[in-house]
Amino acid sequence: MTSPGVAPDEAARPAPPLLLWLIVAGALLGALLGAFGGKPASNAFGWVGDLFLDALRMLVVPLVMASLICGIAAIGDVRGLGRAGLVAVVYFVGTMLVAVTLGLLLVTVIRPGEGAGPGALTPEAAARFQGKSDVGLSDFARSFVHPSLLDAMARSLILPCIVFALVFGAALTTLGARARPALDFFSAINDGLLRVVSWLMWLAPAGILGLVAGRIGATGGGAAAMEEFRRIGAYMLVVILGLALHGGIVLPLLLKVLGRRAPLAYARGMLPALLTAFSTASSSATLPVTLECISERNGVSRKAAGFLAPLGTTLNMNGTALYEAVAAVFIAQAHGIDLGPGSLVVVALTATLAAIGAAGIPEAGLVTMVLVLNAVGLPLEGMGLILAVDWFLDRCRTTVNVWDDAVGAAILERRAFGAEP
Repeated sequence: MTSPGVAPDEAARPAPPLLLWLIVAGALLGALLGAFGGKPASNAFGWVGDLFLDALRMLVVPLVMASLICGIAAIGDVRGLGRAGLVAVVYFVGTMLVAVTLGLLLVTVIRPGEGAGPGALTPEAAARFQGKSDVGLSDFARSFVHPSLLDAMARSLILPCIVFALVFGAALTTLGARARPALDFFSAINDGLLRVVSWLMWLAPAGILGLVAGRIGATGGGAAAMEEFRRIGAYMLVVILGLALHGGIVLPLLLKVLGRRAPLAYARGMLPALLTAFSTASSSATLPVTLECISERNGVSRKAAGFLAPLGTTLNMNGTALYEAVAAVFIAQAHGIDLGPGSLVVVALTATLAAIGAAGIPEAGLVTMVLVLNAVGLPLEGMGLILAVDWFLDRCRTTVNVWDDAVGAAILERRAFGAEP
């Protein structure tokens, strides 16, 4: 069983080693240019980073909507999900909400973004944020729908787009053979967009160079640039700490209590898949290894593994959800924005839904990160603060994503199929 939105031989192909080295080189070169070139370097190279960001923005809404529709279609008729479907959905949503909550707790307590950015927003960015510093219950409820889908897509109002994609995808699964042409259409759209993303990633080294050089150069370079890296280091530590706590405590606890499995032994069985996930930064490309480790090395039934793991590559992204929540609040802190409780709820919900829509390919979090920032009106330029280290954090969160799918398969076997380990 495979997800209609996943094409392991094409769209989900892992990033070539050359591309990884080029991304690292782009980040390092951008840092050097910004540090030694100062504001002139920012003016000379910053536009390249802006161009890369605009290309990401262009793909956001169609990619997420197509991915969600394909992911829902992979479940089959939603009316016949039964106990297995219920367990899978509850597990996906529950663990992602726990991950997001953990990330928000860490970033609001440690506050790595304080003093890490340019301070007050520009007038243009402040205008986008105006009225979104806090959100009431009625505003929060109304943010899920919009009178015009096309207008919501054009304005990047992502929550209505996600809700429509989920409901429309579920409706298509109830139509049987009549829906096959539509599902094939959206599957082709999804695969085509993933191919465009894979092409765009070859521009990532230049884009990241421009963003890093522009961001560091804007500080004046030199000692100010070194202080910038120190502040980014605090952000990295918060993300890695959150991933470590979720992957090393929360998921093993669920595995022990709900799956009746020994976490250390189960993790040893998953080691090849986890190493593959870290090296490829692609949960979709890791899927064959994941299935082999779950079934052959850990003895989980092929029925449970084949049902949950393919869905998890599209619908279950704990590490990505945690990262996006932390990154959004970090960017807000860096710009001197105090997100109220309502806005934090929107961040949590949008990070969860965006992670559900994230493709299982390298750097997919860069695309869906735009959704979370747009949801509360945060400046997209703030992504320049974090892109220099995203290539490494991408590998960390992908590893947690794959581990989460493996834990879910054991829990599904125990709770839905009644199998003893």
